[in-house]
Amino acid sequence: MKILVTGATGKLGTKIVDTLLKSVPASQIAVSARNPEKAEGLQARGVEVRHGDFDRPETLDSAFAGIDRLLIISTDGDNETRIRQHTNAVAAAQRAQVGFIAYTSAPNASESKLFLALVHRVTEEAIVQTGIPYSFLRNNWYLENEIGSIQGALAGAPWVTSAGEGKAGWAAQQDYAEAAAAVLAGDGHENTVYELSGKLRTQAELVSVIGTAIGKEVPLLQVDDAKYADIMKGAGVPDFVIPILVGIQQGIREGTLEVESNDLEKLLGRPVAPISEALTQIIHRII
Repeated sequence: MKILVTGATGKLGTKIVDTLLKSVPASQIAVSARNPEKAEGLQARGVEVRHGDFDRPETLDSAFAGIDRLLIISTDGDNETRIRQHTNAVAAAQRAQVGFIAYTSAPNASESKLFLALVHRVTEEAIVQTGIPYSFLRNNWYLENEIGSIQGALAGAPWVTSAGEGKAGWAAQQDYAEAAAAVLAGDGHENTVYELSGKLRTQAELVSVIGTAIGKEVPLLQVDDAKYADIMKGAGVPDFVIPILVGIQQGIREGTLEVESNDLEKLLGRPVAPISEALTQIIHRII
């Protein structure tokens, strides 16, 4: 059996490969990377490193050759770019006749109104159309997505949000990584859809946990989308990023991440790590 992880030099991909190496021989693991030199550390551990660039489909044919189980980690960028890249990867997987495709998707991707969900809906549909057995790992929200706001809280800034009472299922990226590794290395995951999420919380509930973790109360500033955009601009956030952040706040407010599920703990075979523990680790890295 040969497993390949795309995007393995990214934060999530690195954690997934590290987890796989605990239970799968390195000789059975390969990674593809746009810049293979960034994966030299993995190569030194016995992992096969292949060149695979989602914008150069010809590189994917060799990257995916002989692969039994493939994990496509969703890329970054605007929707048009990501759809093109993902479509290239899925088509290459079909040409290479891989035996199984896992894909990091978004909550309720097939129905969600979250603007980010379009990419995942299109990609999921493309994978289904190949006829290759699949597993969709619909990751909710990474706690690490909030590092910028956590840094602000440590510096005494208020927690700014326009998400209102909307809830998200924050969990540590490590838990999502371990769930992905369990699907790649395990059996019985063909044609499955997993809604992966931590406990659903409002912004106020999250901020309460953060306040306890840093040892001081964090003021919560609830604003509308326009004010949120102004504050982000004033904080130096690049103009092209602001609509994305506003869209995420709007999506949370409208309940697009409020997907109740215990799939994450099922795949982990244990409870999801309390976010208080993950926060402590994040804070130690920051300070």
